[in-house]
Amino acid sequence: MLKTHIVLAGLVAMAGAAAPAVAQKPITKVNAISATATVQAIDSTARKVTLRNDKGEEDTFVVGPAMKRFDELKVGDKVKVTYYESLVLQVRKPGEKTNVAGVDAALTRAKGEMPGATLAAQEKMSVTVKAIDAKLPSITVTTDDGRTVTRKVENKKYLEGVKVGDKIDVTYTESIIMDVQRAAS
Repeated sequence: MLKTHIVLAGLVAMAGAAAPAVAQKPITKVNAISATATVQAIDSTARKVTLRNDKGEEDTFVVGPAMKRFDELKVGDKVKVTYYESLVLQVRKPGEKTNVAGVDAALTRAKGEMPGATLAAQEKMSVTVKAIDAKLPSITVTTDDGRTVTRKVENKKYLEGVKVGDKIDVTYTESIIMDVQRAAS
């Protein structure tokens, strides 16, 4: 399950919020990181695989039973992993319909010749603006479960148009895509 504090930390990312707060357009931040590593060793009994990245750094990982095709891995195979993360913030005025809070997750296994999978999770929540300190600048919100959270905002103009009582819908999505490519023979 995603950590709510990560989602709430996204309130700091209100970069560009001045115009969207008035126009009611969502604010979106996206990050993607990719890495490729080569399988160096496999311990089938302990379900461990040792990978080496392009910098020559090695690390050993325990692979759980969720990876059904573990026995198909071979030394020399390339493992590509891509991590995506996005955060969408939408300011809503009192009375406007907001997000339905919840967490969704999905796992899709590759059906092709080589092992692979996509794991994705999304958390949605709405927070209510409780206080704004334009001097600091910071914003204090309350969550649906009653917690109060205060976060510093990067630039006070990001708070323009945001008022006490407004709701901020927060949607945090992350996914990991893993793909194995057979070593050249």
